[in-house]
Amino acid sequence: MRPSFNPNLPARFDQRWNELKTLARSLWARHWTKVILLGCVYWILQNRDITINLSFNRLEEAAATPMPAATPEAASRRAMNVSLLNGGRRSQSKRAATAPPPPAPPARPAATAPAAPVAEGSKRERQLAYVRRYAALAKAEMHKYGIPASITLAQGLLESNVGSSKLAVENNNHFGIKCFSRTCRKGHCSNFTDDSHKDFFRIFGNVSDSYRSHSQLLRQPRYRALFKLKRSDYRGWARGLKKAGYATDDHYDEKLINLIEALKLFEYDR
Repeated sequence: MRPSFNPNLPARFDQRWNELKTLARSLWARHWTKVILLGCVYWILQNRDITINLSFNRLEEAAATPMPAATPEAASRRAMNVSLLNGGRRSQSKRAATAPPPPAPPARPAATAPAAPVAEGSKRERQLAYVRRYAALAKAEMHKYGIPASITLAQGLLESNVGSSKLAVENNNHFGIKCFSRTCRKGHCSNFTDDSHKDFFRIFGNVSDSYRSHSQLLRQPRYRALFKLKRSDYRGWARGLKKAGYATDDHYDEKLINLIEALKLFEYDR
């Protein structure tokens, strides 16, 4: 029996084909970038596999190929190079062992102490340098006039700003000693602020003269009560100087005591 032919079948097939084409176009329009990207990734992975396989094959071939045996000439050349290298090293070590030692650098002459310390490094380093430079001078004044060396050094540090003040550098005046004479000779004093004679300060030829003038100043009747104190009583001396009006700073005694204790200047009072 022959099957019956449906005349509507071609029309339905065409309709379904058109629907599939429309769907494919819409999908391509929306996802064409993803399709291309996936294709690129697939192509890269394929080529990578080929490259890896080729590389592995070459490595296997290289490993399977036996290395040529060294000829006697090559072996003798290598032995000669090694012997020459070792001989060169031995000769270098022998020369280094027999070479005379380099000459020692010439000794530098002892530097003479300037009038004021160099303003470098930390403040504490400059303070210690000042103390080392003038400790012997302060002790000599202590043995002659009875003033504790710790007090002299602390006043010198404070009044001269560790030897770097203009008065200390230009006048060698480390204690702010003033000149009250109205008939002093030229070069005896100088003015640093205004024309009032109360602001004239002594000029000294060297720092030693400044220390001596400081000792003589404290021997005046104004400071007589200080010499009733023990030489080791630096706190009493500091408070006595403030009370006698050596300086107008309300904390002058505290500053002196702090310097003496921080730098251990009391060790020079023995």
